[in-house]
Amino acid sequence: MPSSSDHPARPTPPDAAASPGPAAPPGATEPATSPGPAVPPGPVGSPGPVGSPGPVGSPGPVGSPGPVGSADQGAVPSDTAVPATASGPPAGNGQWYPAEWPERIRALAAGELEPVTPRRAATVMLLRDTARGPAVHMLRRRASMAFAGGAYAYPGGSVDPRDARGTDSAGPTWTEWAERLGTDEATSRAIVCAAVRETFEESGVLLAGPDAHTVAADTTGEDWEADRAALVARDLSFADFLDRRGLVLRGDLLGAWARWITPEFETRRYDTYFFAAALPEGQRTRNASTEADRTVWVRPEEAAAGYDKGELLMMPPTIATLRQLAPYGSVADVLAGAAERDLTPVLARARLVDGEIVLSWPGHDEFTKRIDPA
Repeated sequence: MPSSSDHPARPTPPDAAASPGPAAPPGATEPATSPGPAVPPGPVGSPGPVGSPGPVGSPGPVGSPGPVGSADQGAVPSDTAVPATASGPPAGNGQWYPAEWPERIRALAAGELEPVTPRRAATVMLLRDTARGPAVHMLRRRASMAFAGGAYAYPGGSVDPRDARGTDSAGPTWTEWAERLGTDEATSRAIVCAAVRETFEESGVLLAGPDAHTVAADTTGEDWEADRAALVARDLSFADFLDRRGLVLRGDLLGAWARWITPEFETRRYDTYFFAAALPEGQRTRNASTEADRTVWVRPEEAAAGYDKGELLMMPPTIATLRQLAPYGSVADVLAGAAERDLTPVLARARLVDGEIVLSWPGHDEFTKRIDPA
């Protein structure tokens, strides 16, 4: 299960405008800024990480998110049902379950499939407070994407080898990060830098500032966009970007939350670290990714409800982390709770039980699937 990263390695060429997909989940929506016509509400076209085939209702007036602490902006859509398509998830909930999985699972169980090595990845659950509790920033991957098209996910992606280069960072030392993430120092630095870099690339939010106590106030100018595009194209390393602008990476703003590894039978595999972070005051999210056709701010429980009704397509790590966020009353509570989170990796396993192949994710029984071994 790739996580958010429910995202493949980059660079990725821009996709053609997505075909109509599922409407946004309840909550405020942001218009996509990438080229292409707006996506009307409709059934989600193809399986992917977080999007869903099915109804999420028609979108209400667009409202751009404000700083942390502001209430939701934008009307909550209605729950008008939209029929799911054949390419969506099975009837029931919105669990991402590609059609080719059963065959690959059988091959793995029979010892006929050699698992590929997972790539390191990082994803960030950006949060802001609202009058009704925390909201999380999510994006819907374009239906045309080769991996997890149509699904809702968080900003994130694969580690760039250059992310391990030295950078000034506030907060935990790299030794402390290595202990927290269960890696060596170079790997921990690469993961944390990837989390901050990918968040900037895909949402325009930068967790870095002139010193250890501030963050960049505005990252929307043409010069910032040129740097963001250079990062996406891998023409510029994140370390060089920070150094040239005299910025300090604000590692102290991240809270490590979970770790998921894509199942061994998948062709694209990721070892993904999930982080929680508050939207910095003064900064605004936007759809800066060519991989997404919609971004939303939504309360975790509302997104989870859409998944449960089969309206929103998500991979197991995404819905699992949404359920974990739901009980918290504020962003501060989430970040405080991050320090106690268990980062033991979650890896799906397939085993033969009473003539059936059982696919399960330890500690997450809701995702269990039973597959005919024939």
